[in-house]
Amino acid sequence: MNRWYGKVLGFIAGWLLLRHPAGGLIGLLIGHAFDAGWVGGGRHAAAYRTLGLEPDAGDAEVDQAYRRLMSQYHPDKVAGAAPELRAQAEKRASEINAAYDRIRDRRRR
Repeated sequence: MNRWYGKVLGFIAGWLLLRHPAGGLIGLLIGHAFDAGWVGGGRHAAAYRTLGLEPDAGDAEVDQAYRRLMSQYHPDKVAGAAPELRAQAEKRASEINAAYDRIRDRRRR
């Protein structure tokens, strides 16, 4: 679902603050940036992107994606591989763990 309220609020705020039609346009652009996730909630959306999910995914989907990715990138799975591959797997596993922790913490609140 596309959000629209950031555009409306941005337009009104820009118009009122700058008292000029160009202010409304600037506010509209800033509101669009917030609605699109370019500003503000980027970290939250990035956690879902790391797991390959949409932000409206359920708890079961999040758990399933986490388990699937960790079984693929766990450092113990590539223990006999080249050092570069082990380093990449460790980095990816830490990104997956951090994303999963952010999602879990946000859902607990």
